[in-house]
Amino acid sequence: MNAQQAAWRARTLPPVERLPGGLVSVPVPIPDNPLRYTLSYLIPGDDGLVVVDPGWDSEAGWQALTDGLAEAGATAADVTGVVLTHVHPDHHGLTARLRDASGAWVAMHPAERDQLRRDRDTAPSRALGDWMRTLHVPDAEIDRLLGAFGKAVDLHFAPLADADVMLGDGDLVPLAGRRLRAVWTPGHTPGHLCLLEPDAQVLLTGDHVLPRISPNIGLQLSGEDPLGRYLESLEKVSAYDECEALPGHEYRFHGIAARAAELDRHHRERCREIVSVVDRLGAATIWEVASELTWSRPWAEIGPMLVGAVAETAAHIELLVRGGELEWKSGGPQVVTGALCRS
Repeated sequence: MNAQQAAWRARTLPPVERLPGGLVSVPVPIPDNPLRYTLSYLIPGDDGLVVVDPGWDSEAGWQALTDGLAEAGATAADVTGVVLTHVHPDHHGLTARLRDASGAWVAMHPAERDQLRRDRDTAPSRALGDWMRTLHVPDAEIDRLLGAFGKAVDLHFAPLADADVMLGDGDLVPLAGRRLRAVWTPGHTPGHLCLLEPDAQVLLTGDHVLPRISPNIGLQLSGEDPLGRYLESLEKVSAYDECEALPGHEYRFHGIAARAAELDRHHRERCREIVSVVDRLGAATIWEVASELTWSRPWAEIGPMLVGAVAETAAHIELLVRGGELEWKSGGPQVVTGALCRS
């Protein structure tokens, strides 16, 4: 068991840790969150270093990040670039502060940059409410959820830093002395990136592949097929099974292909459950289907994570519609004749 895994089981913050190839992992705390921390990574090059996913914006987080830099023999002034696996605030929150302290460039996939710019057009809490209505969440539930954390959504999503550098699939990160390559893995977000460092034989997996939990794969307003893209991306990263996985949360691990296969099975089983529930309910909304599924806790106790539960249910339904097992009728999903026999 490595130090990160031991710390996770003990419910403590793991240490700053030196990894193969001179990389350094730095746990950056996420206040009042069951994920506890984001694993930020420092990657030194010939003329400075890159920080991957600086973490949640808080004073405790900034102190942890700068302490981690110090343990690596560096300061914020030595940071030449920031690379984002994706733009959720637990990964991207400290980017602007780090950029202002260092003058570093900021890199992400074009789809993440586009999402950031769309988010600026509308207050995030308002966009969230409108989006939940498209998924048939009852107005009373929307009001309750936004009342619980709507202000926090506006606070943590609105000021996120824009990009200077675009990284497409296969592009090299502009860091001298490194072959750090972007691997586009859409699903959790449209522009999610993993990062391959072949000399150190590590793959930074962000939230795409985690050792213990499944990342949320939710239907976006764009109407794309996030779960289908995610399953394709799982197959893609299985090719890097010789690498150690350096995830954005929890702890590093070996066995990328086996973990990817496990996640694939989880989603296939969820699809079968949804077909069965829709068949039993008949005409039903996404909200009603979601409330009948099995979750890690009772539906009435899920709390704010209901947003993710409904979004993930919608993503599975979208995949099933595209696969011909469900169809949209009267605003809700229904089973296509013969689908239960195929499942």
